[in-house]
Amino acid sequence: MLDFSHRRVAVFIDTQNLYYSARNLFGKKVDFGNVVSAGLGDRQLIRATAYVVSTESGDESPFFEALQKTGIQTKSKPLMEYLSGIKKADWDVGITVDIMSTVDAVDVIVLASGDGDFVPLAQYVKSHGRRFEVVSFRETTASTLLEWADSYINLSEDKRKFLIGRSRQPPVRMTKGGEALVEKDQAESLPENMPKPRFAKTEDVQGSRSRRLSF
Repeated sequence: MLDFSHRRVAVFIDTQNLYYSARNLFGKKVDFGNVVSAGLGDRQLIRATAYVVSTESGDESPFFEALQKTGIQTKSKPLMEYLSGIKKADWDVGITVDIMSTVDAVDVIVLASGDGDFVPLAQYVKSHGRRFEVVSFRETTASTLLEWADSYINLSEDKRKFLIGRSRQPPVRMTKGGEALVEKDQAESLPENMPKPRFAKTEDVQGSRSRRLSF
């Protein structure tokens, strides 16, 4: 049996993506500590970073502290609100830059997100001879992203491990095309510290089972 314990791993968590996926699919919160542990496996953790959004009220501080207690570093940026009423706090560029600057120092990049916008980043990581692995909820994960993943963990397959709290709302509805829809009353009840979610279309739900691939 091959020994992969020497592999150096960096985990990057798109907090907003996982938070809203868990909330709108199952009405629960994410156990980020278990997410990191699952993505790491028995390998060597170099760093685990969660990208979060802060507000002037500071209501999200307990959440940030909970992440830090599990050993997860946090990077925060303020929520921007424009005169039009639009709220925005997009971490895609920040996550991309950090992964690009880290790729030469590790053997494996683990991305906790289902956002298909990260496909070019996956291509970049693999072009540098590194493993690119994805951890996410399959229902809100772009199939194009999984096509580039060397390994995938579907958090929806073990809800007891990766979700915490009582269900607070019915599951999200899915269109025939595989697009997750957020009910109007649900969207309006989302916390102010994050913009409204944007879910990916999942054209190929057949690949929903977790898989582990090795070189």
